[in-house]
Amino acid sequence: MGEYQHIVHTFEPVFDEHSRILILGSLPSVKSREQGFYYGHAQNRFWKVTAGVLDMPVPCRLTEKERFLLDARIAVWDVIAECDIIGSSDASIKNVTPTDLKRVLDNCDIKAIFANGTAAAKLYCKYQRPITGKDIVTLPSTSPANAAYSLQRLVGEWQIIKNYL
Repeated sequence: MGEYQHIVHTFEPVFDEHSRILILGSLPSVKSREQGFYYGHAQNRFWKVTAGVLDMPVPCRLTEKERFLLDARIAVWDVIAECDIIGSSDASIKNVTPTDLKRVLDNCDIKAIFANGTAAAKLYCKYQRPITGKDIVTLPSTSPANAAYSLQRLVGEWQIIKNYL
């Protein structure tokens, strides 16, 4: 299975004063950490799903992805600032230090917080909810590990985010 590594989240949240929803992952995958940006694994469907929900072209380059999120009023970050993890396995996460979500929540009018998958939701409820006092809506993960969901089904489930934008 591999060995534990101590990972420190090295890139900033994406948000501005116009952001209305916050989508949280658990921690960037190995591929995302290599790219220095969210949802960097070629098989992760986050960009296709959000573009499908918003009926917009799928952003490809990092600058396009950041602009896409800001234009859509979507903030993106992760629950975890640092932890011990084996590869990209959320199930292996231990020794968690949570991110400081106040950086986002205090600087924009977030109407709803969404978890990209059950692991992010569980970690949020354990480490963040006691601090923020805010509920989270769990969406099915866009990870390639979530093979039970087709792209079309994910887009359907993620439609709820439009209610808050």
